[in-house]
Amino acid sequence: MSVNHNKDAVYRSAKAKEKDYTINDGGGLYLLVGAISSKLWRFIYTFNGKRKKLSFGAYPDTSLENARRKSEEARGHVANGTDPGELRKQTKVISQIDKLNEERLNEGLPIIDSFADITQQWLNSISHLTTAVTQTKKTSRIDRLAFPALGNMLINAVKSADILATLKPLIDKNQLETAHRLHAEISAIFQYAIVHNFTEYGPAQPVAKQIPAQKVKHRAAIIDPK
Repeated sequence: MSVNHNKDAVYRSAKAKEKDYTINDGGGLYLLVGAISSKLWRFIYTFNGKRKKLSFGAYPDTSLENARRKSEEARGHVANGTDPGELRKQTKVISQIDKLNEERLNEGLPIIDSFADITQQWLNSISHLTTAVTQTKKTSRIDRLAFPALGNMLINAVKSADILATLKPLIDKNQLETAHRLHAEISAIFQYAIVHNFTEYGPAQPVAKQIPAQKVKHRAAIIDPK
């Protein structure tokens, strides 16, 4: 019989006592046998001088082989300078955000911290400063011309090249007034994002000089008041 089978037999036959006790498996891994007949895998490690603990689930749902694999992965993270406990927290947060974003998309709402999400917040913040007609025009322009390319991008992942690519079709069609208006709105969105700590950089500013200036049309002076 292999060592694994011998140790597994020990874990299977472990009985609850008046107080919790542990059975050491080595390398920081141990089985905590509870007074209420629970058997829980625990992993102890030291990171940056601090002693920490991870849970690997209950035995036998989490098998000995699986628990050892998890402890080996955790030791590898520690060796590489990564706290496995913090990594687990980050993974859990990302998973929760992914689930929430999926629900939001199903409800027709933008992804959290996306360009579309921050844009909506910005539009709400200026609604009292603009007329309903102006607000509707801004919303429509951004929705039609910016969201297809930028909408689902995280606000802090948008680069100057992305904004230029968004404006390029307007520039190519010589729709310069619309290009300048959209650029100004994108700039304002990023100013809002910077102030509210969604990003640290406004990528719209370097794009300004890439939009040709509009040609001013001079009209004849009105001499007759009529």
